[in-house]
Amino acid sequence: MLHEKAPAKINLTLDVLGKRPDGYHEVEMIMTTVDLADRLSIAPAKDGKIRILSSDRYVPDDKRNLVWQAAELIRKKYGITSGVTFTLEKRIPVAAGLAGGSSDAAAALRGLNRLWGLGLSLGELAEIGADIGSDIPFCVHGGTSLATGRGEKLRHLPPPPNCWVILAKPDIGVSTADVYGRLDLKRMRHPDTPAMEAALRASDYEAMCRSVGNVLEPVTMDMHPEVAMLKNGMKRFGADTVLMSGSGPTVYGLVSSEARVPRIVNGLRGFCPEVHAVRMLGDGLPLD
Repeated sequence: MLHEKAPAKINLTLDVLGKRPDGYHEVEMIMTTVDLADRLSIAPAKDGKIRILSSDRYVPDDKRNLVWQAAELIRKKYGITSGVTFTLEKRIPVAAGLAGGSSDAAAALRGLNRLWGLGLSLGELAEIGADIGSDIPFCVHGGTSLATGRGEKLRHLPPPPNCWVILAKPDIGVSTADVYGRLDLKRMRHPDTPAMEAALRASDYEAMCRSVGNVLEPVTMDMHPEVAMLKNGMKRFGADTVLMSGSGPTVYGLVSSEARVPRIVNGLRGFCPEVHAVRMLGDGLPLD
């Protein structure tokens, strides 16, 4: 049996540049992985079937699951008839804007590459993953990257300055398709992605905090006022900067002082069911 870690990601910036002819949106975003992770165990199955056993009852165990799709795609692509059983221990909240499903699929691709001795590079695995989901190529590599196109084109960046990340997910679900569908491309306030890249290259924590931005945040907040309440609460409790990740509803706060972390976490737990205090993961796997 093999084991793979599947870390969550947060968006330091998320910008939408326009609608593409293929129906996707053209994005420009800086993402980084944090130390909140699912654990995927992978074992061969003699009956030729793909099985997913999960600790979370909200996780589908069939072809709706990106892990299942990743396994089926790689089997078809390389003519593999062997079966596989995945055991998924969930820690990343489901449908939270943290790429939990995409990271699980990326972990499945890395693990199956080892299990079946395919000898594929991370770049080749990322290319396969792009056929299933736009965040999967980033999740294959981890670390910190500027993602463009529909999210599959990556340029590696230096890791963020060391700090605490407090993640809080309200007890609501958000449809990414609905959020993008309500986005007004003519009235967006675009984040300063070059300023964020410069802050990372200079390892400048204050500049990083000033440069966070997400064009989807106002849309999700309009649909779900709880997200705005959560963001305001996190600021009030003492986070240095606060932003929604992805299409939400998870909100994160960056905190440089460890002494402030318990106060923020305890304050949020009063009205938010899922709160995690984690660190940045730093560098990911090399882009090849």
